[in-house]
Amino acid sequence: MDAAESNDSKLQSPLLLPTPQSAPPLAGADGGERRLESILGDMSGPWARRMCAATAVELPMLARLAAPAVLVYMINYLMSMSTQIFAGHLGTLELAAASLGNTGVQMFAYGLMLGMGSAVETLCGQAYGASKFDMLGIYMQRSIVLLMATGVPLAALYAFSQPILILLGESPEIARAAGIFVYGLIPQIFAYAVNFPIQKFMQAQSIMAPSAYISAVTLVVHVVLSYLAVYKLGLGILGASLILSASWWIIVVAQFIYVVSSSRCQLTWTGFSVRAFSGLPQFFRLSIASAVMLCLEAWYFQILVLIAGLLKNPELALASLSICMTISGWAIMISFGFNAAASVRVSNELGAGNPKSAAFSVVVGTMVSFTLSLLISVVILLCRDYISYIYADGEDVAAAVSKLTPLLALTVILNGIQPVLSGVAVGCGWQAFVAYVNVGCYYVVGVPLGCILGFYFDLGATGIWCGMIGGTLMQTVILVWVTYRTNWDNEVAEAMKRLHKWEDKKPLLAVEE
Repeated sequence: MDAAESNDSKLQSPLLLPTPQSAPPLAGADGGERRLESILGDMSGPWARRMCAATAVELPMLARLAAPAVLVYMINYLMSMSTQIFAGHLGTLELAAASLGNTGVQMFAYGLMLGMGSAVETLCGQAYGASKFDMLGIYMQRSIVLLMATGVPLAALYAFSQPILILLGESPEIARAAGIFVYGLIPQIFAYAVNFPIQKFMQAQSIMAPSAYISAVTLVVHVVLSYLAVYKLGLGILGASLILSASWWIIVVAQFIYVVSSSRCQLTWTGFSVRAFSGLPQFFRLSIASAVMLCLEAWYFQILVLIAGLLKNPELALASLSICMTISGWAIMISFGFNAAASVRVSNELGAGNPKSAAFSVVVGTMVSFTLSLLISVVILLCRDYISYIYADGEDVAAAVSKLTPLLALTVILNGIQPVLSGVAVGCGWQAFVAYVNVGCYYVVGVPLGCILGFYFDLGATGIWCGMIGGTLMQTVILVWVTYRTNWDNEVAEAMKRLHKWEDKKPLLAVEE
């Protein structure tokens, strides 16, 4: 919900509220949304038969959303991972510097931009479900304006990353190398500012495949250019980070060309408008509420990397943790795909006035994501002694990674549930509520516990990570409980109020039946 809205409705006993007036058919919809609500509302047949029929309807819709989203997130992550691999084969110092710069500094901007962009995800998803098509383009443009403005102070922060890292206690040698790497990531900040609003705009309309194709082509270009910059031109880690920034801008430009030229966006993109500059203070407050929620999540494991830099033998600690975080990041891309799918499905269904379908989508998405994460964790455990050689040479690094692998597997399993429920929170507009949960679980419990185990009990990186897992486990349990107790009829009513609040006083475009 918005920061000013109450979250009590999620915890009330289910009440039968009037269902909002049905929206016109969604553009490109096949009637599956209405058919799912009809199946779940039909109490005449056996429960098992209803669930099987509902699953047969929900799974294809979920797959059409999640599969391209997983591919997009995975390819985008592979760009960052390949950059880290190129840096890692230059030496242990370069790997530690790229890890600290990419995970410890760049994730700061990533979390902030992604978080502020999730306000578009809530509003666009619910507006599309309610067939208020013309508002999607306005929401996207407002978000780009705000994120571009936010990128200016972030660029200044990047420019002073080396003294900031030294002030935080990092090794001067690693901080200097990381600062060089971060300089090349400054253009990436503004690519984020445009990419995330466009991405959420397209996701709200279930337009996923074009982004997957664009990202796949860009990955190939990125790897070739990175090889040339690092090894042939000798630009080192600065060249690697500059190519990463350029690759993100290729994605941004290609996606924008698709939006303005595709017939699938003709109702939702009507051109640039001065309406994008109206209501910016209110939209900024909503974006900040979203940013706080997701930033606290994105920065959580970033803090783990920063704290690891304070341990004895920081190069080995950072190298082993960065490899594990990279593998965890690769695995969580699957859950991020289901995060996007859950957000779209829930927000669309709430906007369309289908509470039962929204609740059922949550269950199916969470179970599928959890099952896939469980399988991945088994594979990781089986390959624990060899997996580090993908990223760096050296038996000492391999031994350190192997020791951390059980914690990595547990993290992957938890990440099979938590991101999906965060997507549900975005779809419902619960960002402010989840922000409070994240503060308590992550920063009151997880970080202090990790520091106590890592430094006081001298457990090193293992202790730090154990504390972090404790915070993640607590947050996951709370989100599961709150989602289980959610009154979905009330959430439909809240979605209607939110759309009325944010809708411009302008006649809607005609919708073809």
